[in-house]
Amino acid sequence: MPAPTMTITEAAADQVRAMIADREAPSDGVRLGVRTGGCSGMSYTLEFSDDTTAFDEKIEEKGVTVFIDPKALMFVVGTEMDYVEGGMESGFVFNNPNEKARCGCGE
Repeated sequence: MPAPTMTITEAAADQVRAMIADREAPSDGVRLGVRTGGCSGMSYTLEFSDDTTAFDEKIEEKGVTVFIDPKALMFVVGTEMDYVEGGMESGFVFNNPNEKARCGCGE
């Protein structure tokens, strides 16, 4: 059986729900993308999804919807989306088994 496109932890789902609830405008969910940058060559982007395309990969899990940009899909297969709070920072963490290397800079 192939790996799921992406999984979402309960902590990440809770944070996505909170973000959408705090937003002034309605939203279909959030959109995950990647861009060049960071130490491993790629960094993740997350924004509200106000419009979808037929090419978006739609993940519905734990009561939230995450749309994956078609250009990002091949880079995130098998990734776990988590949300971590601790110390001086908090944020989404993407545990991607496809990454070759990762640093601690937070990019």
